[in-house]
Amino acid sequence: MNQQEFRQTFEQYFDAIRNYVYFMSSDVDLAEDIAQDTFVKLWDNRDTIILSTVKSYLYTIARNLTLNHIKRDKLKYNFIAQTELRQDNNSPEFELEQKEFKEKLEAVIASIPEGNREVFLMNRIEGMKYAEIAERLGLSVKAVEKRMSKALKIIREEIEFKI
Repeated sequence: MNQQEFRQTFEQYFDAIRNYVYFMSSDVDLAEDIAQDTFVKLWDNRDTIILSTVKSYLYTIARNLTLNHIKRDKLKYNFIAQTELRQDNNSPEFELEQKEFKEKLEAVIASIPEGNREVFLMNRIEGMKYAEIAERLGLSVKAVEKRMSKALKIIREEIEFKI
């Protein structure tokens, strides 16, 4: 895909992609951001794009980006809701509980086998996608998924908190 084809694709599909994301999220600003991110990903992968499938590719990217954003927001909301239910944020008990939780989480993360821990930290701390992790580590995406699954299982068992 050359620059001219990209420009034509952008002009043809940008509004539709933005509207699609807005329909999924009901957030105008988020829809604009994700639509732009969708075309950035398209540009990054322009060498492998088949023009006849570009429309479905754009919608798939937009859908995945939106669902990932919603999933992150839900995780943040769940964590905040749980911590707010426990104690008032200004109480010494809450601060002690938060400190203990952080220490326990750090200890559990340190106990995860090296390969699994590396994948977990790259995904959850650095925000990398499985495909990016696989490329950097020279693994298959399935291997990354398996390592991530193992790390999350260990954390869930030890912490008893959905992460």
